Amino acid sequence: MLEKLSEVEKHFDEISEKLFDPNIISDMEQYKSLMKEQKALTPIVEKYREYKKAASDLEGAKQMLDDGGLDKEMREMVLAEIEEGKEKVEALTEELKILLLPKDPNDDKNVIVEIRGGAGGEESALFAAVLFRMYSMYAEKKGFKTEVLYANDTELGGFKEISFMISGEGAYSRLKFESGVHRVQRVPETESQGRIHTSTATVAVLPEAEDVDIEINPADLQIDTFRSSGAGGQHINKTESAIRITHIPTGTVVECQDERSQHKNRDKAMRVLKSRILEAERQKQASSIADERKSQVGTGDRSERIRTYNYPQGRVSDHRIGLTIYKLEQFLNGDMDEVIDALITFDTAKKLQKEES
Repeated sequence: MLEKLSEVEKHFDEISEKLFDPNIISDMEQYKSLMKEQKALTPIVEKYREYKKAASDLEGAKQMLDDGGLDKEMREMVLAEIEEGKEKVEALTEELKILLLPKDPNDDKNVIVEIRGGAGGEESALFAAVLFRMYSMYAEKKGFKTEVLYANDTELGGFKEISFMISGEGAYSRLKFESGVHRVQRVPETESQGRIHTSTATVAVLPEAEDVDIEINPADLQIDTFRSSGAGGQHINKTESAIRITHIPTGTVVECQDERSQHKNRDKAMRVLKSRILEAERQKQASSIADERKSQVGTGDRSERIRTYNYPQGRVSDHRIGLTIYKLEQFLNGDMDEVIDALITFDTAKKLQKEES
């Protein structure tokens, strides 16, 4: 590990030197690429330098003890320093192991989140709207931007389906474990007997596909236009601005009718289409690597029940890591970090275990 860290530090210093080279400064693409690489390596190099100082201090204290000639009080101070130094070096070693884990290349990307009402009819559509609000509020707290791409709303204000993009550095790293079936247990407003109903909504989280990630042949696309429609006459216009794109080889269909401009709807639909096709390819690759699937928190499978929101008890339970918190209202208002941090920690621990085995 130390040999690898030494190489990383050397490479980091080389990049830092290059960033002062006038030829590189004038080449904007190369300059941006090096800046991005430097930014990614900075936390590792800083932690390694902290480790080297702690290890050097520990060796110094040990040498002082070995040299002898210390009075009782000084000897006790040096022994305490050695104990403290050992603990610090061990802690920094663990932090460095985590920093050296292979990084998910999608972590810094924007995400497309798709929520669909599942079992439970209108109640599931209303729950889909609750989840959309939750993710929007979480995005706002993290300084991310939310943009609706497609919405199929219902008379009572729910969503049969809604797709939206959350943009911001690290958006995917924070939301990637949200894919799966979300279950709600509550008394619906339409329930006169006060009985608790269970309904579900399905969430899919896709990293936004960039042009370098995927290329789509225009000949493989069937593009249809139609008039926008919505519940209670919402979003209806008289021009055929809504877009439906079908990717013929995979049968993937995406609709977008959120904008009044056909061009904008087409652009949004293409972003969703590319991300869906890229995600399908990623899932296909992952399913062929059994160990990689096992090292993830859940499989990202849309049919896997991942979380329950119980209104009468005010609790949120994440079934993958056995975590329950009694902060339902805060969680639904976007205070999701406690659960998200626990999922990331669990996933990191699984990956470390795999690296060490």
